[in-house]
Amino acid sequence: MTLEAILAYLHILAILTMVVFVSSEAALCRVQWLNAAVVERLATVDRVYGIAAVAVLATGIARTLLGVKGTAWYWTHPLLHVKLTLFIVVGLVSIFPTLTYLRWRKTLRATGALPAAAEVAKTRKLVMVQAHLIAVIPLFAVFLARGFGK
Repeated sequence: MTLEAILAYLHILAILTMVVFVSSEAALCRVQWLNAAVVERLATVDRVYGIAAVAVLATGIARTLLGVKGTAWYWTHPLLHVKLTLFIVVGLVSIFPTLTYLRWRKTLRATGALPAAAEVAKTRKLVMVQAHLIAVIPLFAVFLARGFGK
């Protein structure tokens, strides 16, 4: 039971970290706030967001393998697959902003140029898509934890 509680805690901590850092990206990635320091910070914030996402996945898998309910219960449950699908979609959507931040930072360091306003707006929209999808995943988690749909 202690292991189950620790795994649940680590999973929730990773989720909260992910939410904080995607929210930070959304706050920083604004045309009116973008300057050289923010471009550098976005790349760093995105790195922590990515690490947190990997931690969410790792702790989630650990919960299915080592948790009380076991893999037979989790992996045959359709809501787990909905959660994983949404998580994968978030990961795929996050690729463009990640590559964009790295390109902005490289350009900034080489030429001192900031990105165009349209590109910043496009990138922010994708960050907002991620944030909104992440907010839906716990709905499925709550139903999954209660055995709904099985």
